[in-house]
This record gives sequence, C-alpha cells and structure tokens, in this order.
Amino acid sequence: QVQLVQTGGGVVQPGGSLRLSCLASGSIFNIYSMGWYRQAPGQQREMVAWFTSGSTTTYADFVKGRFTMSSDTAKNTIYLQTNSLESEDTAIYYCNIATYGWGQGTQVTVSS
Repeated sequence: QVQLVQTGGGVVQPGGSLRLSCLASGSIFNIYSMGWYRQAPGQQREMVAWFTSGSTTTYADFVKGRFTMSSDTAKNTIYLQTNSLESEDTAIYYCNIATYGWGQGTQVTVSS
C-alpha cells in the first residue's frame, strides 16, 4: 500500500522560504494528477498547486509567483517550494496524488 509521507514544514519569518516534500513510499504507476492543498484554522481546505498529466501546473492566485511545485520521479517525491512567505500562508499543507490519497499534513507557520 502506498503511503504519502510529508516533511519540511516549520516556523519561518515573513519573507522566508520553506521546501515541503511528499514521498510516496511503495510503487506508484501512471500518475494522472497530483498537487498541494492547505487548510488554515477555521477554514476549508483549498488548492495551492495542481498538476494534471498533459497540462501545465495550475497555481492558486494567492501563491502565483511565490510557490513552485516540482517532482522527482526517480525519488517518488513531489515538492512545494514556498518563497516570500506571508502570515496568511500559515496553514497545514497536504500533498495529494490522485488514486493514492493524501499525505499526513505538515504545519507551516509564518510569524515574526
């Protein structure tokens, strides 16, 4: 059974950066879509970045130009590079790979 294991969250000052990782343990095949969501306290989970095979990555307006999603198929890992972080980016971030489910979530806190 494939598990998605996330690392890389933490506390950072405004303007700082973090790289989130999501490792798929086990064999995965024919990934059609994958991406990142986040959920702030008292808010609904919202899409941050999403990739569908044969298309380009879609980013939420509130992260465009600041966040970048990438993947390393050899390592079964997807990444979310977050730059120029703002307090509004404080949330639990979740990775998702279609048909394989969700990561456990990782907390990102942006605070001075």
